[in-house]
Amino acid sequence: MDVVVEGNCYISGRLERCCIGIEQGRIARIAKILEGDKTFTFGSRLVIPAAIDVHVHFREPGMTHKEDFGTGSLSAICGGVTCVLDMPNTKPPTTTVQAIREKKRIASSKSLADFGVYAGVFPGMNVEQLVKEAIGFKLYMAGTTGDLMVPSLASIRGELSAIAATGKVLAVHAEDESLRTKDVERSLEDHQRNRANDCETSAIKKIKDAAKDCQLHICHVSTRESIPLIENAEKLTSEVSPHHLFLDKTSNLGSLGKVNPPLRRREDRQALFQALKGGSFDVIASDHAPHTIDEKQEDFDYAPTGMPGVETLVPLVLQLVKDRHIGLGDAIRRLSERPTQIFGINKGRLDIGFDADMMVVDLMDSTTIRADMLHSKCGWTAYEGKEGVFPKAVFLRGEVIVEEGNQVGERMGRDVVEGAKPA
Repeated sequence: MDVVVEGNCYISGRLERCCIGIEQGRIARIAKILEGDKTFTFGSRLVIPAAIDVHVHFREPGMTHKEDFGTGSLSAICGGVTCVLDMPNTKPPTTTVQAIREKKRIASSKSLADFGVYAGVFPGMNVEQLVKEAIGFKLYMAGTTGDLMVPSLASIRGELSAIAATGKVLAVHAEDESLRTKDVERSLEDHQRNRANDCETSAIKKIKDAAKDCQLHICHVSTRESIPLIENAEKLTSEVSPHHLFLDKTSNLGSLGKVNPPLRRREDRQALFQALKGGSFDVIASDHAPHTIDEKQEDFDYAPTGMPGVETLVPLVLQLVKDRHIGLGDAIRRLSERPTQIFGINKGRLDIGFDADMMVVDLMDSTTIRADMLHSKCGWTAYEGKEGVFPKAVFLRGEVIVEEGNQVGERMGRDVVEGAKPA
């Protein structure tokens, strides 16, 4: 074996003291005892699949003063995320083959994590060309960062049919622009009022009807009324983000907490949390959307929407495991296994033939989250002072890239669309 990793490994849904043998970046053998050219021994520490964050905005090209693929991917790997799927609302947006290829060229030169790129949905798009390059498609049903809003689903009826025929995921920012009000905002309360709960539920109902043949993925579900709409729905998966689980409009964040969809009522947050504990939501994703602190400190009404989160995603979820709110298997399913299944990525499981992406964690060892310990270019976090379980080591395709919170490996990120799926 090229590499052997020994520890308390999460294999087929349970922890097992064993060795994972790696050849050419993929898991080749799992056994009690293996020998390798290079061996890593972690004793009783947990060896679990690294995470896949299916919803990040690394801001490149066009907004690299906020983030870029170098700093964003460094944040990702230090938080246990070895694969990121980047959203299309950059400058220019990834709505053409040329734009996607250019973004992937940039990512290939900078990224420490593997990556995929979404194609933005718009009237007249060439689905047949884009499907060869994109990990999936992203539809914005309301105004947010960028200019990719498609408020009328009737205008993309043909495009939705073409996307359905590809079998690839249609990820949806589900807010109904026709129900959004645009009154002056001075607080998180005002922002929530302008994008009230029915904006989300109406949008989910509309897209379920208009795109019923598509493999729908509803991003960042935020309201309690949305939960029945996404549970047990055919050809529909869903995602919840940490900020909607841990924060609400009463959080003392000011414009730092301004996101779309907004932080909502405490009752919504609690309902999402209970739904997560009960088995709802296929994926937990960060919606990492950084802006500089100067931009966020503008008057509330003008401050941009979004917050960083890729580096704190896994630690916050593992803290829930430590505190026994959810099981370890529940966390791994949402962070690793379901993203693998939904997007067809050759990662997310410690099994033969899968990429050897894994992280080593000690659930007894929590860290207080501070902005000065994180790696995003934006330099702040909404989770300041909260506890998280950070990985002790992270492997990407069998190569150790993080040890004790520090990058140790070389840049080796690549496009997952070009990687083969497991047999």
